[in-house]
Amino acid sequence: MARVKGSNIHKNRRKKVLKLAKGYFGSKHKLYKTAKEQVMHSLKYAYRDRKQNKREMRKLWITRINAACRMNSISYSKFISGLNKAEVAINRKMLSEIAIDDAEAFTNLVNIAKVALEGKTVKQEVKAPKAAAKKETVKEEKVEVKEDLSKLTVAELKALAKEKNVAGYTTMKKAELLEALK
Repeated sequence: MARVKGSNIHKNRRKKVLKLAKGYFGSKHKLYKTAKEQVMHSLKYAYRDRKQNKREMRKLWITRINAACRMNSISYSKFISGLNKAEVAINRKMLSEIAIDDAEAFTNLVNIAKVALEGKTVKQEVKAPKAAAKKETVKEEKVEVKEDLSKLTVAELKALAKEKNVAGYTTMKKAELLEALK
């Protein structure tokens, strides 16, 4: 039987491993055998740490929520229990963001949890944090004005110009009407 040389396959496999090992210290980025060992370990660490990162973030969110709860004279566990009884479906990531950005909204949530712990039912809608709500409304208003004017026909634009008392609107073209209405 003839000897089979797997030159391209072997070369490509080695290149792939050495590419993954780029930037490693010492011979770990030059020699195939050591690079392969280090890449295998690195991939294991990356897999493990993706899971650990989720744990760490959850711990951080819980710590932030607990600190905000203590400022509102309630423990974290009672707060979460109260939210569950009040059927408020909000995750810990958003709770921590609300605790950081909008103390007033978080205080409202604490009050809802306290009322639910007493056994009463509350039907109250919780508003989004002020900063996020303002940004969204401002963007929507700006987009609506620009889109509405450009989509209108010349006759509709002239009617708007007449309502706003724009001088000489009858002889203007569409581009001129758009500029005058802005």
